[in-house]
Amino acid sequence: MLKRFGKPKTEAESAGLPAAASPAAASPVPSAPAPAPVGRGVPPTFRRDSLEWNSAPQAVDPWARNAEIKMKLHQQLLDMMNLSALEALSPEEARREVGQMLTELLSHESTPLTAVQRSQVSEEVLNEILGLGPIEPLVKDPSISDILVNTHSTVFIERNGKLELTPIRFKDDRHLLRIIDKIVSSVGRRVDESQPMVDARLQDGSRVNAIVPPLAVDGPLLSIRKFATVKPDVETLIELGSITREIAQFLEAIVRGRFNILISGGTGSGKTTLLNAISRFIGEDERILTIEDAAELQLQQPHVVRLETRPPNIEGVGEVTQRHLVKNSLRMRPDRIVLGEVRGGEAFDMLQAMNTGHEGSLTTIHANSCRDALMRLEQMVAMAGLDLPMRGVRSQIASAMDVIIQLERLSDGKRRVVSVHELTGMEGDVITSQEIFVFKRITVDQHRNVIGEFHSTGIRPRFVSTLETKGIHLNPDIFRTERSLT
Repeated sequence: MLKRFGKPKTEAESAGLPAAASPAAASPVPSAPAPAPVGRGVPPTFRRDSLEWNSAPQAVDPWARNAEIKMKLHQQLLDMMNLSALEALSPEEARREVGQMLTELLSHESTPLTAVQRSQVSEEVLNEILGLGPIEPLVKDPSISDILVNTHSTVFIERNGKLELTPIRFKDDRHLLRIIDKIVSSVGRRVDESQPMVDARLQDGSRVNAIVPPLAVDGPLLSIRKFATVKPDVETLIELGSITREIAQFLEAIVRGRFNILISGGTGSGKTTLLNAISRFIGEDERILTIEDAAELQLQQPHVVRLETRPPNIEGVGEVTQRHLVKNSLRMRPDRIVLGEVRGGEAFDMLQAMNTGHEGSLTTIHANSCRDALMRLEQMVAMAGLDLPMRGVRSQIASAMDVIIQLERLSDGKRRVVSVHELTGMEGDVITSQEIFVFKRITVDQHRNVIGEFHSTGIRPRFVSTLETKGIHLNPDIFRTERSLT
């Protein structure tokens, strides 16, 4: 039986002579390639069925990822399929129909493939036609929150708040561009040299951002912020250690008491998650109007009106901004306005709404601290193009906002509420506030997990008496001086 690599041994080799003594030594004998060393620069192996990484290198069968076979099957399927009829089918029906055609094509494939190899090739070709190619398994994995494609050769993911390198690769930049075009064309957008940046979202609500050359120097870039399928609630946040039960009771009281709340934090700190969670405390008899750039909020009340901004079309017209929607929302008789994130001139209209009867409104903002959040609000009001004195702007903010909640993603990847402030008014030209709760870091354990405690500062909010007049009572012990919260 012939071996796959090498030639039969010569008489000199059989006799145990060194290779130099063998006449055949002059012509090198091909040998099996050595396994790739495990170390710096070598990605870990990747188990496709469970999307788990293994530290030890594993042999990868060349036929399982043979690009020529997949390209050939892909082209044959395109020749066989009626694409217009395929679009009319549900995703399950389309996958079943394409799977049957693919099985038929594989039965005539001359290249010997095992059952496992056939299954892998079939899944990858199906992902190319009906899904997002190599990253389709990542999109389906609920434990992954972000997918970051840095050119065709590098794919990172975020899982449990930490970035990980995956061994998944695209064939080349053209392959990646084709997947990007598939995403953006499904929502009526395009990306090319004339429009090298695009924001879009998948059918499940996941946010997508793509940048292509010439803006992306090394090749196309793709970022996907996945849409949470599990509806968050406060109990989940307590279990994860993001807040304590006492802080959760405080948040419930201020939401039910119809105080205006600003949730502040950096990118990926959990602002939308917390907003989703505390929005469950809004009464079911209220009309809630949500305004977002990309629809992410999952409010559970029966009377929710959802609005979403619209980017300009190919001709550069037709854009509808958050400011347009905020202005229009005031004519829609909302009890509460929930603004997914304040980013620009809509900050002025939002403050106007909060000061004119739309109490209990909620929004988020990108900022590194509660004080920074107030400064950013001032800047955004200035972006509205109105020539307002700064003292007047600050007076509007102090009058409209009641509570600022600061979130942070710590070094261990966990998201926590690190500070809760009450706005108390103005002193001269300065907005005054007082801290109610704070998260104090103590140390880091051997696994680099942050160890800390939630504390009450001992300050009793001024609006507690207002809550009591509305029939909402808080345990006074949660405001006890320097009390560690559990």
